[in-house]
Amino acid sequence: MSIRRAVPNLRTSSPGENREFYALLGFEQVMDHGWIATLASPSAPAAQISLMTHDLTAPVTPDLSVEVDDVDAAYAAVRASGAEIVHPLTDEPWGVRRFFARDPDGRVINVLSHRTPPPAAP
Repeated sequence: MSIRRAVPNLRTSSPGENREFYALLGFEQVMDHGWIATLASPSAPAAQISLMTHDLTAPVTPDLSVEVDDVDAAYAAVRASGAEIVHPLTDEPWGVRRFFARDPDGRVINVLSHRTPPPAAP
């Protein structure tokens, strides 16, 4: 299993104001689902932050998102460790498969993989 990216999730009640503030630092919006928006550096696209008002399907807002190449393997490893699973392994309608776990200091980590769309019919 390998890590593709790690993105801090900043909880906010004013996403528009925060989007404007981070634009001053050079960030541009690359994704917006209404409840979460991701901003990235145009010159270094892996440098990202997400602004979240809440989580659409989970009981808590995660502190960090970690995208891995194999979320099922990550889930098995975290479960085997005995760490608390805060949100079960779920296929979300916006194209990710994810779960939330709590780290030893209590932070909630969103561990995800993007689902590959099925091949087009011939």
